[in-house]
Amino acid sequence: MKRLIKEFTKGITIENPTFGLVLGLCPTLAVSTTVINALGMGIAATFVLIGSNIIISAARHFIPGRIRLPVFIVIIATFVTICELLMKAYFPALNKALGIFVPLIVVNCIILARAEAFASRNPLLPSFFDALGMGFGFTAALTIIALVREILGAGSVAGIKLIGHWEPITVMVLAPGALLTLGLLMAFTNLLKIKRSKGKHSGIERKAGGCSVWR
Repeated sequence: MKRLIKEFTKGITIENPTFGLVLGLCPTLAVSTTVINALGMGIAATFVLIGSNIIISAARHFIPGRIRLPVFIVIIATFVTICELLMKAYFPALNKALGIFVPLIVVNCIILARAEAFASRNPLLPSFFDALGMGFGFTAALTIIALVREILGAGSVAGIKLIGHWEPITVMVLAPGALLTLGLLMAFTNLLKIKRSKGKHSGIERKAGGCSVWR
């Protein structure tokens, strides 16, 4: 159980696809103009992650090593097609807003990386939790970036205008605003990692000196 929890939480914290591994930045920068778009892309990617990880993990002993990458891509493309058809049927406006970035999930390096590095080498249950954690981490990162950009760039949250006078900063909904927001958030998360690492080293040193109190 502890391993499953670890596989889930790593995708949210230390191995966050956006802030930790710096993967999948193309859709991150392109669709994070609004919270709705960010949530839609995150949920779509999570669906594909979970589906492909489960199938690849279940079939890992039957997939020849020489053709594993083409097989992985076919499996991923199948779930992307399912996702795109469902979005066209039930969320046409969202599908139109996300545009080409829904079918491009096929070549999203997050999906293929988890298939190659984890699902093809681990049992089904850990692969499921790995995909769930990575998908949740990717969705959370997208949403945070979109929240900052939409508030500053459009004066709204999920399309709802904020109360009071608000002068939008137009550049925040453009490409430079996406890069600026991503850079600042990555710097903030790296700062937290450094502080956490220093805290652990300080605790180890204090314990080695005969004190059991960690700071």
